[in-house]
Amino acid sequence: MGNDVEALDRVYGALSDPTRRAILVRLADGQATVGEVAAPLGMALPSVSKHVKILERAGLISRRVEGRRHWLQLEPDAFRTADEWIAFYRPFWKASVDRLAGVAAELDRGSGPS
Repeated sequence: MGNDVEALDRVYGALSDPTRRAILVRLADGQATVGEVAAPLGMALPSVSKHVKILERAGLISRRVEGRRHWLQLEPDAFRTADEWIAFYRPFWKASVDRLAGVAAELDRGSGPS
C-alpha cells in the first residue's frame, strides 16, 4: 500500500503545476524533444528540464535519448493510478451531488429540507 500512496502523491504533485500540465498537453499530440516542449513555454531549457524530471519521477512521461536529442512521451499507467483513485470516490461524489440536487429541488418548491 505504501508504494501506491507514494506513487499517487508523485502523480498528483506533478499534475499540480500548470507548466507540467502544459507539457503533458503537448505530449498528448505525440512524442517530442525537450526543446520542442520548451519552445512554446518561453522558459530556459534547465527550467523545463526540472519539470520534465518531476514528470518522469511520477511516471507520467518517459525519455528516450538518441544522440543529443531527448525524446519525451506520455506513459498511460501513471494516469491510470490517478484515475483509479478518482473512480473509487466517484460513487460518493455522485451520491452527494444527487442529495444536493434533491435539497435544491425541495427549496425551489418552497418546502425546505426534511
